[in-house]
Amino acid sequence: MPNMSLKKNPMPHQDPVVRAGNFQEVALGYTREQAIDEAQRCLHCKNMPCVSGCPVQIHIPDFIAKVAEGDFEAAYQIIAQDSALPAVCGRVCPQETQCESKCVRGIKGEPVGIGRLERFVADWHNANATEKAARPASNGHRVAVIGSGPAGLTCAGDLARKGYEVTVFEALHLAGGVLVYGIPEFRLPKSIVQKEVDGLKDLGVKIETNAVVGRSITIDELMEEMKFEAVFIGSGAGLPMFMHIPGENLKGVYSANEFLTRINLMKAYREGADTPIMDLKGKKVAVVGGGNVAMDAARCSKRLGADVYIIYRRSEAELPARAEEVEHAKEEGIIFKTLTNPVEILGYNNPEDKRDPKNGSVVGIKCVEMELGEPDASGRRRPIVKEGSEFDMDMDCVIMSLGTSPNPLIKSTTKGLEINKKGGIIVNEEGLTSREGVYAGGDAVTGAATVIKAMGAGKAAAKAIDQYIQNKAKG
Repeated sequence: MPNMSLKKNPMPHQDPVVRAGNFQEVALGYTREQAIDEAQRCLHCKNMPCVSGCPVQIHIPDFIAKVAEGDFEAAYQIIAQDSALPAVCGRVCPQETQCESKCVRGIKGEPVGIGRLERFVADWHNANATEKAARPASNGHRVAVIGSGPAGLTCAGDLARKGYEVTVFEALHLAGGVLVYGIPEFRLPKSIVQKEVDGLKDLGVKIETNAVVGRSITIDELMEEMKFEAVFIGSGAGLPMFMHIPGENLKGVYSANEFLTRINLMKAYREGADTPIMDLKGKKVAVVGGGNVAMDAARCSKRLGADVYIIYRRSEAELPARAEEVEHAKEEGIIFKTLTNPVEILGYNNPEDKRDPKNGSVVGIKCVEMELGEPDASGRRRPIVKEGSEFDMDMDCVIMSLGTSPNPLIKSTTKGLEINKKGGIIVNEEGLTSREGVYAGGDAVTGAATVIKAMGAGKAAAKAIDQYIQNKAKG
């Protein structure tokens, strides 16, 4: 008999007071008993609506059925048919707006905890599996993948399983893309990402780090000189946006991209870090923005000892971040200043001593109050400035988390590669760009989006690349 409880099994967490002082994972994961109990809530609907909500089409009821039986390895193998990064997706996917939003149990209660079950299964496999994936025999064809984020890793994995010789070119010194430089350790432990990367290496995927395509090598050189038959561009969207208000060039102003890269990739929070960050103990930090990245930056700042404010121009109801991330931020003591928008960052200036080291440092932020008008193109109500509502807040650091766009480097060094007005590479439904044999997907195409959507794009492109090369080989 199915478990007809209206509520999903709660996820065990670190205590908010404790976790606000460390970078250890917040969510502790289900126990074996909790996982089986949660899996028994699934009704195994014949039309499987949950699958339609998954960008990579995981056979969700099938893997959940195996969890309910206690056969966790079988459950993992079902997930692995469609997802190259189950331990990652189980942690950072917005299941509440994807697979779980389609779950029938959600009509009269809470949906099945699909993401929590996926995480449990992946973690169980990683802790218990001893056999490495078998390396397929080479089919003699070579493909280059640019970027080792979710799109690139997925594309590389799918092609490697078909026997392709795949080389991934990564600009940074560590593979993983946004999974290692963007998402904090307390949401996604880097050991998990490394485990997934190592699994691809077992399949024969080569990873070249410190390789900036567009500078150290071009796409034309990859194809003409190195004889790669196809190229997949999964270079992400790493170019930060700013507000272009006075004071954005002051000391103590960071883009969320830089701030999180220093912390996550370079471990700036550790004593003696090679790439440090300003000392935030006892300081005041403003994070401008309301997405998941803003929550990450705010929660990292809190762990570095700061008093943290999130400044967002719309109301709390319009926050684009996951509800879970907002809840965790509040539990950790982060203050939300909604319907508020910065107009200037204030800096220290000592006119009597031009050599004063404090000159040019952030001392505050000037804001205005907002009210919501009619919906704009995004469907959200447009924020309007309240006249005469200016006010100042004392601050020592400001982090701009306003979104990112694709870096123009690859476009500027690749002839015939068409992009849209936002800098995204233009592709067809299969991921093919305006260049023959060159495919793209993920944030490099869409701008900043979710991990699972990037994986879906990498998967689609891998299928198209396989068809392209095989058709070409047939003549």
